Amino acid sequence: MDFLFTPEQDEAADLAARIIGDLATNERLKTIERGDGDRFDAELWQELASAGLLSLAVPEEYGGAGLGLVELARILVEIGRKVAAVPLAVHGAAAVLIADAGTEAQRKAWLPAAASGEKLLTAAVAEERSHLPALPTVAASETGAGWSLSGTKTLVRAGLRADALLVTATTPDGVGVFLVDPTERGVDRAAQRTSDADQAALITFVAAPAELVGSADGSTAAHLADLLVACAAAEQLGVTEGALALTAAYAKTREQFGRPIGTFQAVSQRLADGFIDVLSQRLTLWQAVWRLQEGLEARTEVAVAKLWAADSGHRIAHTTVHVHGGVGIDLDGDAHRYFTAAKRFEFLFGGANDQSLAIGRSFAG
Repeated sequence: MDFLFTPEQDEAADLAARIIGDLATNERLKTIERGDGDRFDAELWQELASAGLLSLAVPEEYGGAGLGLVELARILVEIGRKVAAVPLAVHGAAAVLIADAGTEAQRKAWLPAAASGEKLLTAAVAEERSHLPALPTVAASETGAGWSLSGTKTLVRAGLRADALLVTATTPDGVGVFLVDPTERGVDRAAQRTSDADQAALITFVAAPAELVGSADGSTAAHLADLLVACAAAEQLGVTEGALALTAAYAKTREQFGRPIGTFQAVSQRLADGFIDVLSQRLTLWQAVWRLQEGLEARTEVAVAKLWAADSGHRIAHTTVHVHGGVGIDLDGDAHRYFTAAKRFEFLFGGANDQSLAIGRSFAG
């Protein structure tokens, strides 16, 4: 593995950082979060699309830049660093899955619009008892016209806005991924709101028409799971990096007993532990993303990356609030946003226990 990023990857990340830094300000985010709708920054989404940053992992023949998952993950880190209100993690993972496993008709129908930001893609995988069930309760059955789905998915990110859903469902041959138009008959969407006001939906399918993407034997569903988990870990890395930077800056300026609180051993040790956590996140994330991009077996590496994302997110979220004190829960500031985002990504697609079990099963197998 080459641990150095290419100039193109650095340039994409720098461009994203400038755009996101200009638009994802505390004041704008507070305005978005106070709104009656979902937590979605339409202006930032369009700016990212105009800059070509939504299309990095889409093949050139479908209007994309023809780059890869590493470039997408670099953008997700920048989104997490400012806790920006755009669902690129699920949109990008869904686009990569269609590019990798979709039919030519599915690619032509969805990838150009996904690359331009005109259409928003998401994945519906979580259910009531599992963030990423190995055997979904949503069932797919073949009909004369194709497939139909029945069952319920929960906490579907961007589920109310999405123009297409990638839904995991159990088939007679295993688990498949199905492309669903949420405006079709048999699809009902209800709003769900997470603690950090992120957009989500509870989606119920009743004999809803669907198209199979890839294979129904479980391999495509496993690939989608790897993509979703890796993208979530990338955004969580940005969240923890942003939280640590914010907290370190506060510790340098906030004084107690006539000196900055960062000079006290208890505070400096917490920040040092956070620094080590971020380094570990960074190393395990890029190993997993690189292996996925190269088409190598990456199930264990993805689980390890998400394990670090979950544990580090938990620890750094609490460090952020503890060091900030009362300011850490003041909704006028930034610290609370990093806490709630880090806690959401801690459990998204499976927390530390889920990832530990996955790693253990891979070793046992």
